[in-house]
Amino acid sequence: LKLGNIVEEKDAEATSSPAAMAMKYMGAYLMAVIGGNESPSVDDVKAILEAGGIEVEQDMLDRVISKIDGKQAHELIASGHGKFAACGGGGGGGGGRQHRGRDQ
Repeated sequence: LKLGNIVEEKDAEATSSPAAMAMKYMGAYLMAVIGGNESPSVDDVKAILEAGGIEVEQDMLDRVISKIDGKQAHELIASGHGKFAACGGGGGGGGGRQHRGRDQ
């Protein structure tokens, strides 16, 4: 899944970032998969989002589902995994303060 393709199709009237909007649908889709539904429908995804009090934009949901229809969850995750590398990673924590007891 290439979110860029989905984002490009979205008009500029959105109040939130189109990429963020696509991600909420993707997240709900993957929640359904984890729950045992290997091929969630638009209605399945919509029910998950509405249960969480999340507003659903029907045309965006339809667009996202059409892009991922027929693909396995592991394929979707693998195709987007490389995008996280650009975000960097957490560094190691700083060293702790050295404790000096009476014996030292």
